[in-house]
Amino acid sequence: MNALYARIEQHQTQKLSPRLQQAVRLLQLSSLEFMQELHAMLDSNPFLEANDAETPSADETPIAAAATSPDTDGDSDRDVWQADARGSSINRVNGEGGDSDATNLIAAQSSLADHLHGQLNVMPLPLRDRVLAKAIVESLDDDGYLRTDLAELASLAELHPPASTEEMRIALRRVQALEPAGIAARSVEECLLLQVPEIVPPEQAELARRIITGHLDTLAASRDASGLSRKLGLPVDEVQQVCDRIRRCDPHPGWRFGGAQIQYVTPDVIVKKVRGKWVASLNPTVFPRVKLNQMYADMFQRHREGHDGELAGHLRDARWAVRNVQQRFSTILDVAQAIVRRQGAFFEYGMMAMKPLSLREIADEVGIHESTVSRVTNNKYMATRHGVFELKYFFSRAMKASSGAEFSGTAIRGLVAEMIETERPEAPLSDAQIARMLAQQGLVLARRTVTKYRQQLRVEPVDRRRRATA
Repeated sequence: MNALYARIEQHQTQKLSPRLQQAVRLLQLSSLEFMQELHAMLDSNPFLEANDAETPSADETPIAAAATSPDTDGDSDRDVWQADARGSSINRVNGEGGDSDATNLIAAQSSLADHLHGQLNVMPLPLRDRVLAKAIVESLDDDGYLRTDLAELASLAELHPPASTEEMRIALRRVQALEPAGIAARSVEECLLLQVPEIVPPEQAELARRIITGHLDTLAASRDASGLSRKLGLPVDEVQQVCDRIRRCDPHPGWRFGGAQIQYVTPDVIVKKVRGKWVASLNPTVFPRVKLNQMYADMFQRHREGHDGELAGHLRDARWAVRNVQQRFSTILDVAQAIVRRQGAFFEYGMMAMKPLSLREIADEVGIHESTVSRVTNNKYMATRHGVFELKYFFSRAMKASSGAEFSGTAIRGLVAEMIETERPEAPLSDAQIARMLAQQGLVLARRTVTKYRQQLRVEPVDRRRRATA
């Protein structure tokens, strides 16, 4: 007979305190979101006050600000109704008498992330799978490509136990199955292959797959299908028809969303040369001030009674807010200064002097976790003599030349940009030619890698550049 018994076990788990949770949340906000959050705190907490004085006191903390332009109308086929702040319900404010205000019926353009999150939200997924899929969505670039390694994404998801390689691959396939086709690809080839199922009949789809996987270079280099037909042993007309269908695929599926929006970025950090040395400092021109209202706090402490729990909570939250906001800017500045120390050559000479840099290197130098560096570098901007850049722009993996020297992908992208800028207008360089020129300098890159860099530079393919000068 089985006996019933009770057993006590001890398990050690790590939980974030409410204050630390608030600090993490404030750290990952963009400047605009942070400004909105602080204004909400000022409106709801009587112990916080804004102070725009020239010289802040020790209790004051700067608040970052950013501005965006009004959204412009986009392609009506891709527009959605204005969503509320949670991005989940339709916002139609009725006017007097129940009639809908016409201004509330203007379509608002959906971002790529919103579009993909909306599809994930209606899928019956376990929480762990949903977190991984959303992590991939948030890492897509404007083209709709995934440029971040899956292992790095797994570490940033901060799941317990950590996500396995197979889990990340499943999450990637789940995102790649969303609309539009081709999303979350890691290369142009993969992007096109994800769109092959849309090609009919199946015979043409199979031929398209063969061309993309084995002859993409030939397809990109020439619009003449005769060479491909000889390699494939198929009629020219049949091959030409499939090639034309492949060219109608979208190599930039992310451009369908948010392309018409223009954002004006106010930098969080400014880099200037002071006494011959590049120095990073917080941008002082966009910082309103917030501080604890000491008079209200002293009055409350003198007349505090046992039933004043709500006000006591407000006072505690106000003190947390001041410290956490200060911690946000201190961390941003520490990371920015570490970047400037590591990338001094970039600030002096530009893109081609960029060095390889990982999140871990900055985390070790500043003394914070790698995931904290990731939060700091997203949606935070730095003004330099070469332009305004998101902090994550300064990170890239090392690539080795034949001589053994290491280069960053950003530096090679700058070299590709210079080659294209100095090409002869009547004879623009193809991606294959650029790859050969780089190889002559000891930088061996696949042609598809050159294509990726050219696309990131928003440069048209060689045939379009040639037609533009014809």
